Amino acid sequence: MNVITDNLGMIGQGLATTLTIAVIGYVCALVVGTLIAVFRVSPIPPLRALGAAWVTVACNIPTLCLMILAAFAAPRAGVPLSLFAAAVTAIVFSASGFVCETVRSGINSVAKGQIEAARALGMSFGLIIRAIVLPQALARTIQPLVNIFISCLIGSSLAAAIGVSELTNVTQQLNLRYAQAVVTFLTSGVTYLVIAFLATKVGGLLERRITGREARA
Repeated sequence: MNVITDNLGMIGQGLATTLTIAVIGYVCALVVGTLIAVFRVSPIPPLRALGAAWVTVACNIPTLCLMILAAFAAPRAGVPLSLFAAAVTAIVFSASGFVCETVRSGINSVAKGQIEAARALGMSFGLIIRAIVLPQALARTIQPLVNIFISCLIGSSLAAAIGVSELTNVTQQLNLRYAQAVVTFLTSGVTYLVIAFLATKVGGLLERRITGREARA
């Protein structure tokens, strides 16, 4: 275990980078994906078409391909991105497609009677979405959204392929230096597992609180 204890600082920095990529990527994907979900249920045909096209592309191109394109093709096209920014961008684009479909399923679960009543009161589409539909849709899709965060966390490990010094990249460096693949990758795998487990527990707690609040209401 000396390979771990002697390099805790290096591992900690890699873990911090991993969490930063995963959290930033997830938060941005949540915002973008929710917006695309609104596009997909919009009464405006061009917005629906844009939403459908976005989901088709985002959900069917591997995240690693997106990272490589963002890191090496984007600069050639005049859009300079750091390796870190390329990794985050790829995760945002990929995860936003899955967020969109998750949120859209939540939107479709909202009772049509509530929407029709809001329309009868003269509320606009945007106000209905913001005040009535999205709060319920997000509350009903907490666990699926947590699963998408876990996917972002695991997907961040692909950033090692483009040279970002996150946890998996650090693990590879330590293995090359010490030839201790079992210890280094086991430690890395357990770390990802613990974070995913904690995220699942937090999501479950949040879901129970919201469900209990709705039941009391």
